[in-house]
Amino acid sequence: MTKRPQLIIPAVVLGVVLWVIAIVYWTQDAGSLPSFFPGHSAGSTHIHFKHGLAAAIVGLGCFVFAWFQTGGDRPDRPPTS
Repeated sequence: MTKRPQLIIPAVVLGVVLWVIAIVYWTQDAGSLPSFFPGHSAGSTHIHFKHGLAAAIVGLGCFVFAWFQTGGDRPDRPPTS
């Protein structure tokens, strides 16, 4: 896998943003969500747990991607004696 260290910072930032979005979905009901969030419904008391779960999983994927980009290069084959 080709390492792209310039993508580490954007992946971490995106992961943090997605986790914040997940927390907003889990703590606010549909009527209290910002109007640009999918699932916003004025006057509704429904909580969008699945939206938050999806944001959390994709955010976790961003963190895992960034983690793999920080690893060192491995040799293609084991050294021979």
